[in-house]
Amino acid sequence: MASLPRKLELFYDVLSPYSWLGFEILCRYRNIWNINLHLRPTYIAGIMRSSGNRPPALIPQKGKYMFMDLQYLREFYQVPIQAPKDFFSVILEKGSLTAMRFLTAVNMENPEILERVSRELWMRVWSRDEDITKPQSILAAAEKAGLSEKQAKSLLEKCSSDQVKNILKETTDAAFNYGAFGLPIVVVHLDNKAHMLFGSDRMELLAHLLGLCVEGAWFCPSRGTVAGPSAQLCEKQTLSPLEKKRCCPTLGASPLIPTASPSWNPGCWGSAFP
Repeated sequence: MASLPRKLELFYDVLSPYSWLGFEILCRYRNIWNINLHLRPTYIAGIMRSSGNRPPALIPQKGKYMFMDLQYLREFYQVPIQAPKDFFSVILEKGSLTAMRFLTAVNMENPEILERVSRELWMRVWSRDEDITKPQSILAAAEKAGLSEKQAKSLLEKCSSDQVKNILKETTDAAFNYGAFGLPIVVVHLDNKAHMLFGSDRMELLAHLLGLCVEGAWFCPSRGTVAGPSAQLCEKQTLSPLEKKRCCPTLGASPLIPTASPSWNPGCWGSAFP
């Protein structure tokens, strides 16, 4: 009997490019890894305020590294990240409160389209250098993601309601209570315990928590060698074909990075993007 999908919560803000990376990776892997992914729109400024943290761009050495890091990650993950030209105004002054309230409303009324609306807002601010604060900008993103004009306007009106404001605050508080000091965080629920992972670069550790073996820590395809626990497990003849696939990439497991496709598309890897 197939095991039930494991519950994962992704707390994210579209103002965070690292949240976008974590979002795309988990959307790509939810079927491969048998996970039940819950998207949790969160307000990053509230996390920063509650934890006493500061945006990395405000610390010169961190800011310099971040811009270089995002270029590497753009190429590696094939997500078309491009920092806004007026970075400090867009990220530190305008912020994302309206956008995250809108996504909260979408999650309440039309959760089936939350992924697409979230992605379109990221595309606006972190790829096309477009606004995500003005009502017409939010409506344009929502309609491009598939909502009708009537639906989008109704959801935008709900952004000023106490219900939406309170739910966004509750979600932000929940992320903080899990231990968040920035975003994204992934919360894995296993055996009635919650495990919090910070950042978009913990996917091998996430796979480990899920009981999966992936290319990376134990396997080097360029050398054709397997070392450590993976080798010991894969050599056991008592493993089923499915267990062998999960254990060792040489026996058919999906590696951490899926095969590239000719062009970038949401939810899959690509080799070219704008």
